[in-house]
Amino acid sequence: MRIEGPYDYDNTPMCQNAIGATKLQPFPAAEADNSPQEKNSFDSPGEELLAPPLNFSMVDYGVFRSGFPEPANFSFLRTLGLRSIIYLCPEPYPVANAEFLKANGIRLFQFGIEGSKHRTGCLVGCLRKLQRWCLTSIFDEYQRFAADKARVSDQRFIELFEISSLKESCVPVSSSKGQ
Repeated sequence: MRIEGPYDYDNTPMCQNAIGATKLQPFPAAEADNSPQEKNSFDSPGEELLAPPLNFSMVDYGVFRSGFPEPANFSFLRTLGLRSIIYLCPEPYPVANAEFLKANGIRLFQFGIEGSKHRTGCLVGCLRKLQRWCLTSIFDEYQRFAADKARVSDQRFIELFEISSLKESCVPVSSSKGQ
């Protein structure tokens, strides 16, 4: 299995996670001699390339975030054992993606939020408040994923989001594997 992800400015693979981006070291170049070399497991013919969607990261155990998945990401998504996808755009869900969901038993929940808001960042920011993260950490994560789409109005929305207004029985919030 080979996972390929976003790239840095110098075309070096980047591994993005909830803590930050880590630059992956390239494999050493093969020597010019003709000595037998160990074959890497990802060099096998027929082994599929696994490419996560842009901005993919784990939010919590079994909960992930990403940009909109393309068909090239379907093999990677299949490995996650997803049960549901929350789609935050008002546009209809593309047919190819809907077929992928149906073939893999994944439920789609659509909440059409206007594109003028950074939808995923606000949703995750509000979740972090429920998890009792400090605002500095919430905003750091928001900035890391929003990049040039970051908006002060989104951060203000997250800051003013009142967790006490939610019913406690609404959704259990976990921050560990054991729940």
